[in-house]
Amino acid sequence: MTFPDTVEAITIQHIGGIEVIEKTIRPFPNVNPGDLVIKVEYGGVNFIDTYYRSGLYPLKEFPAIIGKETAGTIIALPTDPTVLGNETFQKNNFAVGRKVVADFNGSHATYISVPWKFAYPLPDSVPARLGAASMLQGLTATTFFEEAYKVKKGDTILIHTVAGGLGLLFAQLGRRIGATIIGTTSTPEKAELAKAHGADHVILYTKEDTVQRVLELTNGEGVDAIFDGVGKTTFDNNFKMIKRKGTIVSVGNASGAVEPFSLLRLVEKNVKLLRPTMGNYVYTPEEAYHFGQALFKLVEDGSLKINIYKEYPFTAEGVQQAQRDLTGGKTVGKLLIRFSD
Repeated sequence: MTFPDTVEAITIQHIGGIEVIEKTIRPFPNVNPGDLVIKVEYGGVNFIDTYYRSGLYPLKEFPAIIGKETAGTIIALPTDPTVLGNETFQKNNFAVGRKVVADFNGSHATYISVPWKFAYPLPDSVPARLGAASMLQGLTATTFFEEAYKVKKGDTILIHTVAGGLGLLFAQLGRRIGATIIGTTSTPEKAELAKAHGADHVILYTKEDTVQRVLELTNGEGVDAIFDGVGKTTFDNNFKMIKRKGTIVSVGNASGAVEPFSLLRLVEKNVKLLRPTMGNYVYTPEEAYHFGQALFKLVEDGSLKINIYKEYPFTAEGVQQAQRDLTGGKTVGKLLIRFSD
């Protein structure tokens, strides 16, 4: 197949603020024998995009294409016979014309070339728009609830912040399992949204004492596990709200990276602390297939309802505004970049 010479992409020339985001013309990506080539239709906007843009997470070279979550249509399959004969590759039923999502850093471009193990086939009933809105956060939610802390019926779980895209998925999965979900958020409107998605109790951290309310709700015992996507500003108080032998899962850094701390803080309650990344739970093709199948079955049958906050245009200004809205705490649910009309 003949590919275009160039692609349009969202790039940065160097790390910095939102203003460094540009839309540029880049050479068509190098296509390796084990790659799928995808024509992109939608891209998901995530905090990890801001971490790479700001330098919190390092990039290897510049200019760099940003974005880690895309959905589109396969236009070319791998050519490596070993890949084509791989059992897990065959189970995915990849085919030219099939809709897929991809978890691949540097993927906000009109065409991308992606190692096949980073792509997930979408069921026919799940459109690309919904796939892009559910993939990265959905895989994070399903893997973290299984691997970081296996949530069980009867558990009490605390989620910071529960009305975001990931928080809403955590709440739904927790309710489905039979756990009691306590969440934190900033406004009454966000609290109602979280309750509609499965949260049992929602604490307005702007008006209430989160520690006091959690201890009241748990009769002073604390919660079995905390999933914390906020980071710096919530980390210390987590130790006051976790149960003895509980688990704190540091999910993200929305307020900044957690400051260095003494390991002796874990001793008081024999607390387990993890800072996992979803990529290490779907590291092998077999793991990716297992969790991808599990996630999109939940999306397909409606067990996971995906709340899409807004679509932004595929322009520098559109992506800048999306990151501005995401980091400004103005959003609920998922933000998407629409690559074509």
